[in-house]
Amino acid sequence: MTAVLPESVAESPVSEPTVPRLELTEWAERYGLVAGITTRGTGAGFSLGLWTEEPVGRVMTRWRAFQAAFGERFPTIILSHQVHGTAVAWHPTTAAGWQITDGLDGHATAAPGHLLTVTVADCIPVYLVVPQRRVAALLHAGWRGTAGKILERGVELLRREAHCMMGDIVMHCGVGICGRCYEVDSEVYERLTRRPGQQPQHVDLRAVLAAQAAELGLGATTVSPFCTAHDHDRFLSHRASSGRDGRLVAYLGFPLPERA
Repeated sequence: MTAVLPESVAESPVSEPTVPRLELTEWAERYGLVAGITTRGTGAGFSLGLWTEEPVGRVMTRWRAFQAAFGERFPTIILSHQVHGTAVAWHPTTAAGWQITDGLDGHATAAPGHLLTVTVADCIPVYLVVPQRRVAALLHAGWRGTAGKILERGVELLRREAHCMMGDIVMHCGVGICGRCYEVDSEVYERLTRRPGQQPQHVDLRAVLAAQAAELGLGATTVSPFCTAHDHDRFLSHRASSGRDGRLVAYLGFPLPERA
């Protein structure tokens, strides 16, 4: 699919040795939130995929390191067993600790101290924020979710809960597979682009999501310049590893105020 992508905004490395990651420093400065994604790291890799073949205990050790890295700013971490669907849930203020759900591919909240997470390994993490209301949503958008309009579901949930206009919402399409690396069959191509295709075809999911955002009338959209596949030395990729890689974790939330 040929499309003009919006402005590219790169995530920047964080000086945190225990949890290798990149963050949207521009969003942090502008909106007072935390948004980012873990990276491959060194050695065996920093996979956080709970539903992979890797021993659960090993993965949970990394999740505990992930939790510790955010400390008192985010006492609540929200994650889910994702199903490549379009369900997005609203998370009100809840007790500290792990909030693990099932069957969700998107989360939204207005509660400070709640860190929303999704796991990815080529799919696109979509960050949505209503800065004036301090409300955020994080979506897991593979081809099925993108074709099924998970973005529209997430935006409608934000509008309903934040009582905002479409133009109040800003979006960032994070680290994921690029169009040059993402080859699909004709059926998937047609579902994503609504155009007849030949086999095989290449599709840029971020371009499709950006076009959907433009149709919805979102206030601003940016995209990450990184590709999980051709930047495989930095990220985990299902395609580039022929299914052997684990999962990265994208995260988003407004931190609790610092204690005096």
